[in-house]
Amino acid sequence: MNKRENSALSRVAYGLADIYGGGAFVIIGTFFTVFLTKALGMPPALAGTIPLIGKVWDAVTDPLMGNICDRTQSKFGAKRFYILIGSVVSAVTFVLMWVGFRAGGVMGQYFFYMLMYMLFSTGFTIVMVPYNALLPDMVEDYSVRSRFSGTRMICSTFGAILAGLIPTLVVRDNTDAGAYLTVAVLFGVIFFLVILATFLGTWERQKEPVKVGFAESFTQSLTVYKSRSYRLFIGLFLFGQAAADFVTGLAVYYIDDVLNAYGGGRFTYLMGVILVSQFVGTILFSVIMPKTSKRFPLMFGSPVRIIATLAMLFFSHEGANFAVILALTFFIGLGMAGTSTTIYAILADMADVDELITSVNRPAVCSAMATFVRKIAQGLASAVIGLLLFLVGYNEVIAAEGGRQAAATQAGIAYIYIFAPIVLLAAAMLFTALFPMNKDQFDIVKREIARRKGLDSSVPTPEEIAVCERVTGFAYKDLWNKDNAFKFRSSHR
Repeated sequence: MNKRENSALSRVAYGLADIYGGGAFVIIGTFFTVFLTKALGMPPALAGTIPLIGKVWDAVTDPLMGNICDRTQSKFGAKRFYILIGSVVSAVTFVLMWVGFRAGGVMGQYFFYMLMYMLFSTGFTIVMVPYNALLPDMVEDYSVRSRFSGTRMICSTFGAILAGLIPTLVVRDNTDAGAYLTVAVLFGVIFFLVILATFLGTWERQKEPVKVGFAESFTQSLTVYKSRSYRLFIGLFLFGQAAADFVTGLAVYYIDDVLNAYGGGRFTYLMGVILVSQFVGTILFSVIMPKTSKRFPLMFGSPVRIIATLAMLFFSHEGANFAVILALTFFIGLGMAGTSTTIYAILADMADVDELITSVNRPAVCSAMATFVRKIAQGLASAVIGLLLFLVGYNEVIAAEGGRQAAATQAGIAYIYIFAPIVLLAAAMLFTALFPMNKDQFDIVKREIARRKGLDSSVPTPEEIAVCERVTGFAYKDLWNKDNAFKFRSSHR
């Protein structure tokens, strides 16, 4: 096992599935609303609500998937079993989102694409809930987990590069609905292959399934929020990912409507720079993070990104120096890499804190609620972007005809593109600063779990007790209580 844990090939195999996790949302966040508004003529305020409504469906599917995964026993391992199934389901449902449908008027289109988005979201849940829960059942060591998480984020960023660049080469006319479907079929095949590769190249410790009735799925899913560390993690996850979603979700509008530079390959250049810089940043932060802390990438990268974003104010107009815009975009991408590196490195440790509170090892449930929040962030970003475009006067008829928006609308899009991510990043930094656990605290948590299981006979020091209470938000005497997993009432502090 140690040989496999120290193998670069194992780390790559584990990370490959996040080409789907990172790439699918780049395509959706960048092009789905554009596809609906520019290619199909749907009003932006209406189009923007489709991902958000899909998240209401996730409130059902994500807790259920976490429960199903933790209940399942398979010779492959429960999580790998569903990753295998999801390799097919996720590819098919992704393609269905981009099928051209014009029957039934605007509302007919609206309900069709809402259903397709719900199907995609279900496919995403089948893959990503067990995938996010897999690492704790593969690797125990804090530093080794960091290396696996780092490789995963490199793969995720590589997927984002593919997803950000290839569509710009295929969709030369953003009003051509058929071009989007071509992109979807190509990526459906890619997503199937990388998820299957993760299934084939990973392993999973066998353990007794957690038998929880489906009626209790929603209760036990909500109880993960009892953990102080998990609540703070969810805050930085929600705001950090939403800050990235605003950039990708508005990139086409910013280039096309503000800079009037969609043609001539300039959108490809901008997406290329932001995605390559994320790739470079992910590699750098993955090397630095084990030597510093899991919080460092976000806390270092976010101020860099905020400064670069503010500088965009002086270049957000037609005819602006595009080389300067690309240079600033490079630093924005580095900051985005820091955020995602921190988020997914910390996620792998949340199941251990939850186990100390509840005595139940339920990584799939912790993963399910994190996956749900990720989708909520993307859905909220899409809905808010659609609403803000409406408020600044965006005209979908002009857009479908390839015309220019009014000057006031162009300025409004620029201000949204610049200031919305800054506000969200500031919130993510606050939650990260408050997060109570680094390697030393993690080791104390693992030692306390070993004590509770009778595997460690040492006596906890007052300092260790204080760490356990600060990390969990519970009084020490109330830890390791199964009721904490299945009942809302508790004595947490």
